[in-house]
Amino acid sequence: MSSHATPEPSASGRKPITLHRLREMHAAGERITMLTCYDATFARVLDEAGVECLLVGDSLGMVLQGRPSTLPVTLDEVAYHTECVARGNRSAWLIADMPFGCYQESKEQALRSAVRLMQAGAQMVKIEGGGWTPETVRFLVDRGVPVCAHLGLTPQSVHALGGYRIQGRDEDGAATLRRHAAELADAGAAMLVLELIPSALASEVTRALPQLMTIGIGAGPECAGQVLVLQDMLGLTRGKLPRFVRNFMQGANSIDEAIRTYVQDVKNGRFPDPQLHGY
Repeated sequence: MSSHATPEPSASGRKPITLHRLREMHAAGERITMLTCYDATFARVLDEAGVECLLVGDSLGMVLQGRPSTLPVTLDEVAYHTECVARGNRSAWLIADMPFGCYQESKEQALRSAVRLMQAGAQMVKIEGGGWTPETVRFLVDRGVPVCAHLGLTPQSVHALGGYRIQGRDEDGAATLRRHAAELADAGAAMLVLELIPSALASEVTRALPQLMTIGIGAGPECAGQVLVLQDMLGLTRGKLPRFVRNFMQGANSIDEAIRTYVQDVKNGRFPDPQLHGY
């Protein structure tokens, strides 16, 4: 049994974003906006600025913990930050990363991990990789867990990939990515993050699999939506950033304004600029 009371809208008046609503947007050709988020304060800010999807990324290992990669992040840590974000969020769709080691062992392990994150407040979980993952994706989807897949540069596999390099540049790599994307779509994944791949390949995958909401990061402007790491797009990250990052604080008077500009520029196709941010 459950209560069927309608959730309260956010301070912006927006009704809660659902998977059905995201699919409606995708079908209508409206681009979807996503940013990483790790705490309640930014969850409220992003929600009120109109971001549709908040991703509690395992990028927290690098952004918040100062680690060299995402690999040391634990399920407990992602669950903690998911709880924080859920408390500040009112209407955005909340996605949590499944960190390294919490889903590779078996489908059953993946389900236990996904249950933990959904009980913490996630509405969808994200799993990296293709080839072996569709079986896990289908197992989760059949049990009521919405799944976002992730192909291209998959940071949990950074050592196997030989570093943070563009994926799918040669025909063999592109063919593998196309096949993996189709298998994940067939398994029931609702979203697919495409990271650091040629714009033309991302566009091809997006057109070939209209049932799949592709979310690009360094994958050109033709994806169904875009995602960036919050601290990157606010100009807080030190050191050399990938070319697909744009500092939205430049010319903005506040964080609110920068995030609203990101939302609008994704919606109207001004970001990413294929000349500046694509491969």
